[in-house]
Amino acid sequence: MTVAPGAIPATLRSMEVEVPSGSEAETGVAPTSPEQVEAVLRFATEHGLKVQVWGGGTHQGFGRPEKPDLVLLTTRLDTVEAWEPDDLTLTMGSGTQVARFEEMLGERNQTAVMPEHPGAATIGGVISAGISSLKRGRLLGTRERLLEVIMVTGDGRRVRAGGRVVKNVSGYDLSRFVVGAFGALGVVVSVCLKLWPVPRAKATVTDPDPDLLHTLSRPLAVLEKDGVSQVFLWGIDEEVETSAARIGGSVASGHSWPTDPAGAFRWSLRVPSAQTAAALVALPSSWRYLAIHGVGEIRLGSDDADGAGELREWAEATGGRLVVVDSPQGSLADFDPWGALPEGMDIQRRLIGQFDPARVINPGRLPGGI
Repeated sequence: MTVAPGAIPATLRSMEVEVPSGSEAETGVAPTSPEQVEAVLRFATEHGLKVQVWGGGTHQGFGRPEKPDLVLLTTRLDTVEAWEPDDLTLTMGSGTQVARFEEMLGERNQTAVMPEHPGAATIGGVISAGISSLKRGRLLGTRERLLEVIMVTGDGRRVRAGGRVVKNVSGYDLSRFVVGAFGALGVVVSVCLKLWPVPRAKATVTDPDPDLLHTLSRPLAVLEKDGVSQVFLWGIDEEVETSAARIGGSVASGHSWPTDPAGAFRWSLRVPSAQTAAALVALPSSWRYLAIHGVGEIRLGSDDADGAGELREWAEATGGRLVVVDSPQGSLADFDPWGALPEGMDIQRRLIGQFDPARVINPGRLPGGI
């Protein structure tokens, strides 16, 4: 069944909005509350509709999703519910833009350690796509920053996982499962994040002596973009000054974070961290890269897909993976966006079936076409 514009029931009509550019859905809805999200998903399950979840639209290139009937925009779920600076926690609606709340946190020298160049991305989109900061090597990833999540399952049930304190987990940590699930367990409507205090002193060291990097004690990040290495430091003044002087290179005050490589095709190469240097050698010569040393993630951009098959074969042989982040529509029909299927696919299907029995939320986006 498809839903033509204006054909949704009266109970949902107040949510109807214009379909965002890039979505193939015929109708768009933008709920303003968890109750309205529940109503949309119950309607979708009852009528067998496929629902595309849309925050800022910045992570829609992953997977190979089926054509949606409805697009559910989370942008009206953007209330900052509770900011507790002394407890280092922030609770907000999933449609809140990352740039907005990180700017707010900066007023009190705090951060949620989100992606450095989020654009229009929302916190719900970052969580669902499993995107992390370039600082994850020291401050861990988005999965570790998530304290509590409230979501609505595919059949319209509201589920809460975790809690608004740092030590809250007993039993299965469902909130961690949500990260990188692309909505398969439910539409995230509210989250609570663990925050981090931002020290006063910051420095960026460009082209440090690689033989001296081992002398540093847990730098904030060690990055390499297209052959240019940078080390990011923060802490107390004396510590930062001493560390920067020790490794040589050009020192600049503050942090100037590199952007992801541009290209019609964008990829994420994930390898064991010890294989990062070898992975850079294996890249097609024309591809642009940003390597996060110590993590094993290399973000890639290219003008074509030449060499992708060979790179994926090399990555999977080393225990890694080459994932398509974005590509021109129809350009990779014979190239699986995720690569070889991971173990435990039957377990994944059964788990998702408990939360989205009719498989209405973002079907087809996960590995194996789930």
